[in-house]
Amino acid sequence: MADSTAIVDWLCSARHCVALTGAGISTDSGIPDFRGPRGVWTRDPAAAQLVDYDAYVSDPRVRRRSWLVRRDHEAWQAQPTAGHLALARLVRAGRIAEIVTQNIDRLHQRSGVDQDLVIEVHGNMFEVVCLTCQDRTTMVDALRRVAAGEPDPACLRCGGVLKSTTIFFGQQLDQDTLGRAIDAAEHCDLLLAIGSSLSVHPAAGLVDLAEQAGARVVVVNASPTPYDGIADAVIREPIGEVLPALADAVLGPTS
Repeated sequence: MADSTAIVDWLCSARHCVALTGAGISTDSGIPDFRGPRGVWTRDPAAAQLVDYDAYVSDPRVRRRSWLVRRDHEAWQAQPTAGHLALARLVRAGRIAEIVTQNIDRLHQRSGVDQDLVIEVHGNMFEVVCLTCQDRTTMVDALRRVAAGEPDPACLRCGGVLKSTTIFFGQQLDQDTLGRAIDAAEHCDLLLAIGSSLSVHPAAGLVDLAEQAGARVVVVNASPTPYDGIADAVIREPIGEVLPALADAVLGPTS
C-alpha cells in the first residue's frame, strides 16, 4: 500500500480527481452512519424499513414515523466537518473536480463547494416530491404541515403521497444524476472513496468503473470495504484528520 507521500503526489498530478463520499465523512458533525458500530440500523434494525420504498408507499404508519424522523434529523443542526472543509479547499483549488456523494445532508454545499460540482446520487432530505404528479416543494414547508397537525401530509396539488427526494431501497436512482456519476468515474484518473462502506450499489460500482478506466483508487474508511483489495492505498485513520493533512500537504496550511 502506498504511503501518504504518494497520495499527495497523486493529488498534485491528477488531471481529474473525483471524491466519492459516504456517511463516514459526516459522523463528526453528529450525523450517525447506518452500518457502523453505533449506526442507525445497527442500533435499530427496524429503522431500515423507513427507507424501503414499497413499505413507505403502502403503509401510512411507516410514513408517519418517517416524517417525525425527518423533523428530528441531525442534519438540521449539523455543521460541515474538518473533512468537508478540507475537500472544499481541494475543490476550490482545482485539485478535485467533482464530489459524488451518497449523503443526503448537503454538508458539501454548506462547506463551500459549488452545487454544480456535487452529484447527489441518493438525493437529499431538504426537498419533497409527490410520487403521483412529481410536484416539488421544500421539506421545511412539509414539516410545517406536520407541526400543524398533519401526520402524513399529502400533495396539495393532487393528493398523492409525498416523500423526501432521498432515494429509498427499491427505488430507481435518478438516471440523469447516475449518468453524471458514471461519467465522473469513467473519466477520472484518481478516485478518493471517503467514509463509505462501498456496499450499496450502484454507487459502490463507481469504484469498479474508475479502476477499470485506469484510475488510482484510494479508500479512506474506518472499517474494511469490499474494494480494499483493488485500492492503491487504504487509510484507516480518522477522516477529520486525514483530509485536512492531505489538503495542507497539497495546498499549504491555512493561515
